[in-house]
Amino acid sequence: MIQTFVGADVYLPGEIADTTVTVEDGAIVDIGGPVQGTLIDARGKILAPALIDVHGDAFERQVMPRPGVFFPMETAVLETDRQLAANGIATTYHSITLSYEPGLRSVERGRSMMQAILDLAPRLTVENRFQLRWETFAFEALETLDWAMDAPLTPSLAFNDHLSMAMRSADTGIQERPFEHSPDFKVIDLNDADLFAKRYRKHTERSGLDYDDHKALVHRVWERRPDVVETIHAVATKARAKGIPMLSHDDTQAETRNFYHEIGATTSEFPMTMGPAQQARANGDLIIFGSPNAVRGGSHIGSLGAGDMVEEGLCDVLASDYYYPAMLAAVDRLDREKRADRLALWSLISSGPARAMGLEDRGDIAVGKRADLVLVDWPQEQTPAVQGTWVAGRAAYRAQSAR
Repeated sequence: MIQTFVGADVYLPGEIADTTVTVEDGAIVDIGGPVQGTLIDARGKILAPALIDVHGDAFERQVMPRPGVFFPMETAVLETDRQLAANGIATTYHSITLSYEPGLRSVERGRSMMQAILDLAPRLTVENRFQLRWETFAFEALETLDWAMDAPLTPSLAFNDHLSMAMRSADTGIQERPFEHSPDFKVIDLNDADLFAKRYRKHTERSGLDYDDHKALVHRVWERRPDVVETIHAVATKARAKGIPMLSHDDTQAETRNFYHEIGATTSEFPMTMGPAQQARANGDLIIFGSPNAVRGGSHIGSLGAGDMVEEGLCDVLASDYYYPAMLAAVDRLDREKRADRLALWSLISSGPARAMGLEDRGDIAVGKRADLVLVDWPQEQTPAVQGTWVAGRAAYRAQSAR
């Protein structure tokens, strides 16, 4: 099937041009040539590379729409897939937490979602991949990590340590904590019931356990700490051998970034302070921030502001994080704030993510690239809206406004 987009302002590498784009057999075959095959009228619209989301966990709302209320996994996956298409996201990495806790983020539920994605793949509209969001104290997840690393579509692997984050001493701010495996890491008084309850309230609710059982679980898992670094190295070695892109999460220190850089995790996801962000840039590593951070004008927990980091040249990728519409909304706000030119901003949700994930076949509108495209209605000084999403030349979503 041949299709030609006509009349759009096309976001090409290095320029925005009023030109034609022709697609055949899932790839871009011509730019600026005559109309071939089916004409797609894109007058007054923007045609840009489709979005690539490297970290999104909004699917959890479909899995558990209310606290403790779980829906069938197949229903959740199908609904999430349609939301992605409607938001212009042609490739997604579902940030599936593999934790030591039961409940929403358990190993069992994460594996169930991954299996549902694999089983439903022929019915899905966009390319659904996994981000293996591994809690590094969750040794229960090691067998599932081995299984998931061999998925048909290469996953990514993100090293998370929310346990150490919560176990930091009472006088250590979340952004001030040292490298989690440093001998200088000061720990909470495990007998301080009030502080434990405050730190772990959300985790306890999400796990489905009562307070005492959850506290006992956390204390048992914390005893694994002497073996965590060795386990991280073993998992990273397997991932490197399979060409899996690796990321560290919520870095606070340059030392943290260097630790993960040395094991092959060459992307820093949501660095919380300038130290790891600057170290990432010095190492040649890539840096990811959350789109909601940019949309809201800053981090909701007082970490680095995504808009500031874009302006400083310390952001390569914007991810949906917990809200799929945030990616396009972030580009809109940063464009209004003149943080960078529009092509540079768009690269944060297209070519930047492609580079971070090693996806050389997409992320740009160029001859030979996969035809992952998004048609956007973006009137001047108004909010942009997706009117169409194509994945390898196939229409995953089409919408026609009333006007």
